[in-house]
Amino acid sequence: MRVTYLHQYANLPEHGGPTRSYEMARRLAAAGHQVNLVTSDHRRLHGSPGRWTVTEQAGFTAHWYGLAYANQMGYASRAAAFVRFAAAAAARSADLPADVVYATSTPLTIALPGVWAARRQRCPMVFEVRDLWPEVPIALGALPGPLAPAARRLERFAYHNSARVVALSPGMRDGVIAAGYPAERITVVPNSCDFDVFDLPPTAGQAIRERTPWLGGRPLALYAGALGKVNGVSAIVRLARHMGSLQPDVRFAIIGDGREEAIVRELALETGVLGASLFMLPPMPKPEVARWLSAATITMSTVINVPQLWPNSANKFFDSLAAGRPIAINHGGWQADLLAETGAGLVLHPTDAADAAAALSRALSDPRWLSGASAAAAELGRSRFSRDALARDLERALREASGRE
Repeated sequence: MRVTYLHQYANLPEHGGPTRSYEMARRLAAAGHQVNLVTSDHRRLHGSPGRWTVTEQAGFTAHWYGLAYANQMGYASRAAAFVRFAAAAAARSADLPADVVYATSTPLTIALPGVWAARRQRCPMVFEVRDLWPEVPIALGALPGPLAPAARRLERFAYHNSARVVALSPGMRDGVIAAGYPAERITVVPNSCDFDVFDLPPTAGQAIRERTPWLGGRPLALYAGALGKVNGVSAIVRLARHMGSLQPDVRFAIIGDGREEAIVRELALETGVLGASLFMLPPMPKPEVARWLSAATITMSTVINVPQLWPNSANKFFDSLAAGRPIAINHGGWQADLLAETGAGLVLHPTDAADAAAALSRALSDPRWLSGASAAAAELGRSRFSRDALARDLERALREASGRE
């Protein structure tokens, strides 16, 4: 099966950031399929702006279009980048032989080159929903005035032209059904666990602790991910401030960058936790993030208090499971239900920082809970979120769409 895989901002493991497209592409290639990944060189690592560079990656071919993109960019700049990539990717992918086109959002504009390439190659398109666009940007006020109706039309266009839809969570599946798409043509393939990267021996985490003077043997709550508006990382700063009066030895680490990095840093400075109990570290390649996860006592995944964000399928959640670390989240939805069902972590109050700090303090003070939650996290990851198993589910959906079952 020949697969054209469209994703505007794919990452390789050495880049840092989410690597779902890389991991799925290499597994599809290992299963014997010919995969062309069409993406942007948003980190400017491969070539010149506005030009294509081709590389071979783990059995598949990657096509990189020179176009900067970063979480720090404003909405208008990001929208312009979406349109420019859609135009360039449409021209590129239309000439790539394919039995199926697999287009993954966000942004929703990825459907435009996906549909064009599928029509040119006379093959079906499978559309992947990573976030409920346009519900989320509408809820955030990012699509004012006439842009919201236009986004709704683009959503309907994407679904209408999709032979199948892949959703990253049950909540996203429900959102796609609510938009009128047939339930029987939706496959849920959530983000998943890369045990080969994150399942490390205890010595990996111990090495981090030994070389980090502010950590040593203290409890560590770790956030590793983007610092964008939706991530609500300021909640961790407020949590750290309240934790100071409960367990002064607890350390918080934030790894990553994004549009709100300066806001988070300024709040941490104002509250007196920056460099005392909370430490901000730059983005790292995935293998280094894995070593920090090995050092963590518990990990954290936060979003702002907007229910439309609850269906998220955050990579950091699954990385924590792969590392066998309990996870604390501050929202409802399917991940909260999983934690309640399995005991693999806890759900913190989304707006009451004092209450959240008290709950986290109790968890960190309970060795039995920590041990049980760690074991539950590892078991949950292996039993339900193995990347290898979920890649087979994706392959099956692509085969069904292409008629090559």
